[in-house]
Amino acid sequence: MGAGHAHHHHGHSAGNRRRLALTLVLAAVYMLAEAVGGWLTGSLALLADAGHMLSDAAALGLSLFAIWIAQRPPTPRRTWGYHRTEILAALANGATLLAISVWVVVEAVERFRNPPEVDAPVMMAIAFGGLAVNLIGLAVLSGGRNDSLNVRGAWLHVLTDALGSVQAIVAGALIWAYGWNWADPLASILISLLVVWSAWHLLKETVGVLMEGTPAHIDLDEVRTALAGLPGVCSVHDLHVWTITSGMEALSAHLVVVEETSTTTLLRQVQSSLHDRFGIHHATVQIEPEPCPQCGAHP
Repeated sequence: MGAGHAHHHHGHSAGNRRRLALTLVLAAVYMLAEAVGGWLTGSLALLADAGHMLSDAAALGLSLFAIWIAQRPPTPRRTWGYHRTEILAALANGATLLAISVWVVVEAVERFRNPPEVDAPVMMAIAFGGLAVNLIGLAVLSGGRNDSLNVRGAWLHVLTDALGSVQAIVAGALIWAYGWNWADPLASILISLLVVWSAWHLLKETVGVLMEGTPAHIDLDEVRTALAGLPGVCSVHDLHVWTITSGMEALSAHLVVVEETSTTTLLRQVQSSLHDRFGIHHATVQIEPEPCPQCGAHP
C-alpha cells in the first residue's frame, strides 16, 4: 500500500512539474514586457504587476526546484526524504507575497502625494496582455492546486497577478476617461490588500504543516472513535495525525487491547479503516495487550 501511494504521489509530482514549467515560461516572457511598459508609461500599477510577475517567475522556479528535490530518496539522516521541501517552498512564496504587498503600498502612498502622468492607453494594452497570460497560467496550474500546497502557492501568485492586471485596466480606463491619476496608486493598494489576504491563508496552512498540526480535513475525534470501535480495542492514547507534505498524511497511536486479540487481524483492520475512511496511508500503531474485562471489548 505504501509503494502504491508513493507511485501515486510521484504521478502528481510529474504532472505538477509540467504545469509549473509551462507557466514559468509564460510569466518570464510577459514580465519583461510589463516591466518595460511600466517604465515607459510611468504606471506604478504596471510596475507592481511586473513585480508580481517577477515574484511569479521566482515562485514557479522555486516550486519546480522543490518538486525535484522532493523526489530524492530517504536517507539515514532524513528518513522521510525531502518531501517537506515543497512545504518550505510554499512558505517562501507566502512570505514573498507579503513583502511585495508592503513595498507596493509604500510606493502607492508616495504617489498619492505626487500623482505622475500616466500613458493610460499603453498601460491598458499591456495590462490586457498580462491578464491573458495570467488566465492561461491559472488554467494550467488549476489541475494541481488542490493536491499540493506548493502548487497552490504558485497558483495564488498567478491569481493575484491576474487580478492585478484587472486593477491596472480599470485604473487606466479611469485615467484615460477622467484624468484621475490617483486611480493608479489606488489600484496598487487594492492589489496589495488582495495579496495579503491570499498570502495569509497560504502561510496559515504551511505553518500548520510545519507545526505538525492535524490536517484540516481530518477530525481527530472521529479517528479516535473509529480505532476504539475495532474488535478487541479497549482504549486509544498518544494519537497523532500530521502532514508530511500535501496529500501525504501520517498517523501514530497506541492501542490498548484485550490479551486474546489477534494482533495480525487487528492491524489489518486498523490499516483498512484508516485508509478507507480517512485516506491515511502511513500509520505506526503500537499494540498494548492488557487484561481489561471492565472495558467491554470483545476479541
